[in-house]
Amino acid sequence: MLDVRNLRVWYGPTEVLRDVSFQVPAGAVVALLGGNGSGKTTTLNTLSGLLVPRSGTVLFEGEEIQGLPTYRTVALGLVQVPQGRDVWGGMTVRDNLDLGAITRREREAIARDREDVFALFPVLRERQQRKAGTLSGGEQQMLAIGRALMARPRLLLMDEPSAGLSPRVVEDMVAAIRRLHERGLTILLVEQNVGVAAALADRAHVLLNGAVAFSGPAAELLHNPDVLRSYLGR
Repeated sequence: MLDVRNLRVWYGPTEVLRDVSFQVPAGAVVALLGGNGSGKTTTLNTLSGLLVPRSGTVLFEGEEIQGLPTYRTVALGLVQVPQGRDVWGGMTVRDNLDLGAITRREREAIARDREDVFALFPVLRERQQRKAGTLSGGEQQMLAIGRALMARPRLLLMDEPSAGLSPRVVEDMVAAIRRLHERGLTILLVEQNVGVAAALADRAHVLLNGAVAFSGPAAELLHNPDVLRSYLGR
């Protein structure tokens, strides 16, 4: 579904992605791992059109999308859940969800998708008239995922969905992401939490200083001391 080839991205005079290549097959969960500054978020932002690469190719279902504006990538079905959640705090939960479907027009289908989000995250139904800024961190993460789902993604980009959450909430988040995967949604997951990545992903790629340093089955990460020590600092 997604084929990233030799992606190079610069911030001014600094090269932050160096010939990054990987694939995300349809129906899979693929993890991008690495420490702070390794290039994980830059990769997602480039895929979703927030950054323009200096060179390289991004193919989404066979179509080149590198450099397309974000509204075009969303229309194609590639939707990002941003790091830090970025919900609209002064708006209600329901309005946040409806804005996720802003490019759509079919009201009945939007209403059904909203109900699907409430079924996945029942607490959002209870909180739907509350301002998003009053929610807990875990509830805001649920809302950010729900808002992305309202755009009907074919490939969901998730930037550290477990960051800053309690272990219990992380367990709930992992269960929700697993349910989405079981429904057939393809997911590219950026994480620093190796346990979360190993629990969800079929395959993992480890970034180090903007380059892919390791690729392999995600389950091997927990049993490969060289990868944990050298690339993830564990």
